[in-house]
Amino acid sequence: MNGTLRTGVSLALVLGLAGCVSSSKFNRLQAERSLLENEKSSLQQRAEELAQDNTQLKGEIVQLEAQKRTLADERDALKKTHEETVTQYDAVVNKLSQEVNKGNLQIRQYKNMLTVDVAEKIFFDTGSATIKPGGQEVLKKVGDAMAAYQDKVIRVVGHTDNVPLKGRITNWELSAMRATHVVRFLQDECKIDPQRLVATGRSEYQPVAANDTPEGRQKNRRIEITLMDKNLADSMGEAAASTK
Repeated sequence: MNGTLRTGVSLALVLGLAGCVSSSKFNRLQAERSLLENEKSSLQQRAEELAQDNTQLKGEIVQLEAQKRTLADERDALKKTHEETVTQYDAVVNKLSQEVNKGNLQIRQYKNMLTVDVAEKIFFDTGSATIKPGGQEVLKKVGDAMAAYQDKVIRVVGHTDNVPLKGRITNWELSAMRATHVVRFLQDECKIDPQRLVATGRSEYQPVAANDTPEGRQKNRRIEITLMDKNLADSMGEAAASTK
């Protein structure tokens, strides 16, 4: 009887210990499972975030590629426009080469502008805004050379030296009147669209030489006729308006 009892007690202890061990292992496995599930959830969330980032990056790449193509197209268009402008200006220079050789004109080219400088004595008598017959012949050649380029603006600027004029008229008025008469000639005789024409007087305030010698004053008495892109002329007009 005692032996049987001891055996039963021992068996109960073994089963109890086994139950404790299994419960401890189960709890540990449950904790590990919970940890793994949390890690899985975090990884899934991170994967979703990366997928969203990847989609966003793909969209940005598409936009950048489109911008790249647009910029390339704009570059090619500007290059083509520049080449066309150079060709046009070269044609104007060729047409006026004889007058340049005669000393009637000087031609300057800078970026998107081509300027024809004409000495006062070619176009006008001293103190007068009436274009002389010989000046009309020269101006007709200038106008005809520039007339064909409808996308260009023709700006005419009158300049004087700093010697005051006798009578009521001032150098401001004389320079503006001369520029206006040249513009009217280009419109009436060369049939240039008046919307392409701009006339302005600068009086003595844009000299190209010192006014303290007769030679310098003669250089300053001139008419500038500039062929330029319309957008450049518009920007210059806006800049001038903003300074008022």
